[in-house]
Amino acid sequence: METGKPLISILMAVYEPRMDWLKEQLDSLNAQTYPNLRLYVRDDCSPTVPHVEIQALVEQCITRFPYQIGRNEKNLGSNLTFERLTREAEGEYFAYCDQDDVWLPEKLSILQEALERNGAQLVCSDVLAVDGHGEILANSITKLRKRHVFRSGGGLASGLMYRNFVIGCTMLLRAEVARGALPFLPDMVHDHYLALYCAYQGEIQSLMEPLVRYRIHGGNQTAVLSGVYTKKDYFTVRIQTFHRRMMEIHQRFPTLEMDSALEWAEARIAYYQKRPHSGRQLWRMRKQNLTTTLFELVTLKMPLPLFQFAVQLVQCGVL
Repeated sequence: METGKPLISILMAVYEPRMDWLKEQLDSLNAQTYPNLRLYVRDDCSPTVPHVEIQALVEQCITRFPYQIGRNEKNLGSNLTFERLTREAEGEYFAYCDQDDVWLPEKLSILQEALERNGAQLVCSDVLAVDGHGEILANSITKLRKRHVFRSGGGLASGLMYRNFVIGCTMLLRAEVARGALPFLPDMVHDHYLALYCAYQGEIQSLMEPLVRYRIHGGNQTAVLSGVYTKKDYFTVRIQTFHRRMMEIHQRFPTLEMDSALEWAEARIAYYQKRPHSGRQLWRMRKQNLTTTLFELVTLKMPLPLFQFAVQLVQCGVL
């Protein structure tokens, strides 16, 4: 491949991949128009999909640029696998890759040009949402997830503490920034943490153009309210995890204003635990995240069947 352009390394974590979807993803990487690429694949110790089959598929599909394939000795989870890939990879830019999407051919060319043109730390794009059969569900993630709002510019770190708008498979960032972000925070998905870190360092740019066919199916790791079936699940997955995350962010980014975020996190815990006057306190902090505050004030008082119905509405994108 042409070496006049800076090297973009594609970092792909795989685990129990569906091989036909993985082939589509690999074929789309091989079809990228950007002329200087390298692929790093790491299998997170898949228990039933043989590593030799993953390796053979990579060898079959990737013919236009170099690749490197490894396997974790034990299952680490996607965050630690992407962290390991970030430590191992070379190049000027990193593009993080899932195992079941399809990248449009011009994706990396457009992102790299935008990153250089604007001097941002990270650039991301919109997606074409598709189902398990590849049929288009929406021409923008914002059509399916009403609270997904793309943002660009500086000063975005405070907002990113609460909600992420950067979809990991669409982002391209400067490798030196990604390396500076190591180690990843354990209570944040890698794309959310990297977006926060980049916003803390400088600017993020969002492109409204969809550059990925983003597959939405029942097994998506980042599905909204994934793993929530009861109020206790919600407390563990959403409220406690957020509180731990704020404490970790406070240690990692000491100059980022955290007082209000920590106060809101503690008010959520108090309300779940039904402490006196906790509802009033949570309502007073509503500006930190109005949608989540209203959801919790209402649904945590509901009988379990109604709470579960509300969770389903959120998962379907209705709320």
